[in-house]
Amino acid sequence: MTEVAENGVAENVSGQHIGKSKSGYVSAKGSKMVSVVFSVYNQPSSLIKALAPFEKNSINLTHIESRPLAEDPEKYKFLLNLELSNEEDEANFKVAIEELKVLASSVQVLTRRDEGTEGEVPWFPIKIAELDRFADQILSYGSELDSDHPGFTDEVYRKRRKLFADIAYNYKWGQPIPKVEYNEAELGTWSTIFTKLSGLFETHACKEFRNVWPLLVQNCGYNKNEIPQLENVSKFLKDCTGFTLRPVAGLLSSRDFLAGLAFRVFHSTQYIRHGANPWYTPEPDICHELIGHVPLFCDPEFAAFSQEIGLASLGAPDEWIEKLATLYWFTIEFGVCLEDGVVKAYGAGCISSIEELENCVSEKSEKLPFEPSKIAVTPYPITTIQPLYFVAPSFTEAKMKVREYSAQIPRPFTVHYNPYTQSVELLNKRSNCIKMIRDLATEMKTLEDAVSKLED
Repeated sequence: MTEVAENGVAENVSGQHIGKSKSGYVSAKGSKMVSVVFSVYNQPSSLIKALAPFEKNSINLTHIESRPLAEDPEKYKFLLNLELSNEEDEANFKVAIEELKVLASSVQVLTRRDEGTEGEVPWFPIKIAELDRFADQILSYGSELDSDHPGFTDEVYRKRRKLFADIAYNYKWGQPIPKVEYNEAELGTWSTIFTKLSGLFETHACKEFRNVWPLLVQNCGYNKNEIPQLENVSKFLKDCTGFTLRPVAGLLSSRDFLAGLAFRVFHSTQYIRHGANPWYTPEPDICHELIGHVPLFCDPEFAAFSQEIGLASLGAPDEWIEKLATLYWFTIEFGVCLEDGVVKAYGAGCISSIEELENCVSEKSEKLPFEPSKIAVTPYPITTIQPLYFVAPSFTEAKMKVREYSAQIPRPFTVHYNPYTQSVELLNKRSNCIKMIRDLATEMKTLEDAVSKLED
């Protein structure tokens, strides 16, 4: 893959899922970002010929990446991100696409969804199956390692990473997550981390986490000798709160990652960090996912809180995506709360890192009250231990504050998640609102009947 855009990928001892770059389809300068996916045969000059229409029509290319086509090994699939600055660019882009269709196959233009709202609204998924589209939009493939990565010179490790990334890239919604056979080295790394961290949970983690942890041990095979399979864990999560796991091949943009949470879907990696340094990972790995994130997705209040941030992101302007990503950082990744007057960890970045776990509950780090408007604009380091944490009184109160804060997002509609259809409904028409009122009235009638049958 050739990376042209500046992504600012986050690195931390515990890893992070979302990039620091702007991720929407409209840039900060007002330029429109459009993605194009196409396939060509693996022949000399195929890519050069396919890119020629964009060069000829003066279209600015900001990002390009490639994947072998699973169903046809003789072809490669390419993803291009293009910047359109004005109406002339958009007209030239249409011409370039028509020329590309002559040279390539399966040409698909990924643009925003127009639901009749006024103004430019970034595309967002309406149905849960549309999360499949994000596989073509990852910022970096999981098998592509930087030169300073602990596994960069380890060919065996790199091949393993590619195996995991390919599984995720080819995964489609509704399929069972493929089982992975972890090797001896990977199991050894897991055992080291699992043993050390689990010994700190009773004193450092919040009660919601402590309540769920034994259930994962009992139902999902959480132990030092075995890395749980994502499919088994996902089924358990769905029974608990409706959340599911979805394998991801690499780093997602902030917009795409948060959109998954709106559907109660958590994009999870399947690979594990390099064993040379089990206490460091430049990106989120299976230890970070299963130990840090999964337990609290079993808790109804935390699951609802996570989904609240995801729903707030749908169709939000780029500057608000950045704010919500920062809010995510200080809560779901590095959140702490009060428990009987004592600070406890609930963020996955804290839970999955010994150094971070000890730091967040100590007096060495600064603690501030949970105020979304302040949290969303607070800078933070991405390669060092966090110096600052925002303390939430409870998940319920945090969820209400996030909802109040997200009401300020300038979008001409409100979104509602329908768990029966696993889709997002836009409340931008009177008829949609009336339907929801009737549905709520039916539920209230059921509740009234139940209350009337209870003894005083």
